[in-house]
Amino acid sequence: MGTHPSNHEHLDDQMIKMEVNLDDIPGEWLGYVMDLLFDAGANDVFYTPIYMKKNRPGVLLQLLCSQKHVNTMKEILFKETTTLGIRYYPLTVHRLERMFRKVSTEWGPVTVKEGMYDGQVVQSAPEFEECKSISQTHNIPLKKVYEMVWKALGNEN
Repeated sequence: MGTHPSNHEHLDDQMIKMEVNLDDIPGEWLGYVMDLLFDAGANDVFYTPIYMKKNRPGVLLQLLCSQKHVNTMKEILFKETTTLGIRYYPLTVHRLERMFRKVSTEWGPVTVKEGMYDGQVVQSAPEFEECKSISQTHNIPLKKVYEMVWKALGNEN
């Protein structure tokens, strides 16, 4: 589908899903590998506990990246994990249009990211770092900050 501004709804058919089964890898290494993969351009990285042959516990590492980052991801996975093989396959991602707006709260404005599908808001999420900052600055529980943002959003509609 060519290139699209990331905030418009579109299908991205140039994505690759990569995955490896890992055993005998310390948990601390997993966090380090995740950071390396994100820094190298991965769009998403996540781990799932699995059981492998002979009922050995392991971890399934999955990542999503664009076609242009595949070789970099392979290099990181082979050098930094215990894997001997990487599975990867093409993937299409349907990305919603994204819009950002400021919502007023008694502690100041908070940015809310909205996901638009066919012209309608179907997802909204306050920016975590802004809510965390308000929580820490004013010594308010984070969940209360979120509640106030949701309430302010409801009052705007």
